[in-house]
Amino acid sequence: MDKHIYEGDDYKFIPMTSITSRTGEEVTNDVYYYTDQIVNICFIGQPNSDDWILIDTGLPFSAKEIIETADRRFGKGSRPKCIILTHGHFDHVGGVVDLVKTWEVPVYVHELELPYVTGQKAYPIPDATVEGGLLAKISPMYPNEPINLGEYVNTLPQDNTVPGLSEWRWIHTPGHSPGHISLFKEKDSLLLSADAFITVKQDSFYNVLLQIPEVNGPPRYLTTDWDQAKQSVEKLWHLKPEIVVPGHGVMLRGNELKDGLDHLTVNFDELAVPKYGRFVDDEPKDY
Repeated sequence: MDKHIYEGDDYKFIPMTSITSRTGEEVTNDVYYYTDQIVNICFIGQPNSDDWILIDTGLPFSAKEIIETADRRFGKGSRPKCIILTHGHFDHVGGVVDLVKTWEVPVYVHELELPYVTGQKAYPIPDATVEGGLLAKISPMYPNEPINLGEYVNTLPQDNTVPGLSEWRWIHTPGHSPGHISLFKEKDSLLLSADAFITVKQDSFYNVLLQIPEVNGPPRYLTTDWDQAKQSVEKLWHLKPEIVVPGHGVMLRGNELKDGLDHLTVNFDELAVPKYGRFVDDEPKDY
C-alpha cells in the first residue's frame, strides 16, 4: 500500500442528514443507490456477483458503511473492480481513501479532476455569500483540501467508455467542478447526473432533511462556472433520460423527471444561477 495516500488536511465529519440516510433503493436489477447522510452512492452490478463497480464514495467516514452495504448486496468480503468518482468534492470522495486502503482497487476520474485527488490543488473555499439558504451559509466549514490517491488513481478513457461497464458511457459535465462527469446507460435511458443537476433544493436545510423532490441546478455554494453548468444541463437534457439518480435528492422517473428537467433547462438562468455570489460574474474562475 502506498503510504502517501491520504485525506485532506481538513477531513472531518459533517453533521448533516436526511430522512433517506442509510437507506437504499434498487433502480434496475443491476443498479442500486444508497444515501449516505445527504449524498448518493451507486453500486452497479448484479447482486451476489463479484463483477461490480462503485460510483462515488460519500461523505467523510463513510467507508465502513459502504463496505457493509457492498457485503449485503454482493457477498461478504466482495470488492469492486474499480471505483469511479464523478468529481472530487468532499461529499463524493469522503470514503475513497479508506476504501482504497481496504480494497486496493483502481480509481478513475476525469483528467481535469486529477489535481484535486493527487494532493496538488485545493478547490475554492465554498461561497457563503451566495444567494441561498442555511447550507450555503455554513458551507465554508466543508472540506476543500485535496486528497491524494497516489498510484491508485487513473484518468478515464478518452473515448468516453466506462471501465468495467461496457453498456455505459461517461459525459463531461463541467461547471460544478472542472472535471465533473455524469454517466449514462442508453439501454435503460438511465442517467447518473451526479451534481450537474440534482433533485432537491440543496441550499435549503428543510428540503434536504425531508428530501422534497424538485429538479434543481447544481449546489450553488460549490459551483464555480455557471456558463459551463448551463451547457452541461442542456447536454443532459438532450439525452432525454427516463430515469435519473442524482448526486443529491431522490431518484426520479417518467413525467416528473421530464417536466422538471424541461423546466430547469428552459429557465436555467432564473432557477439555477444565483443573483449574487463570489462565482457569479462574466469571467470563468481560476480553479
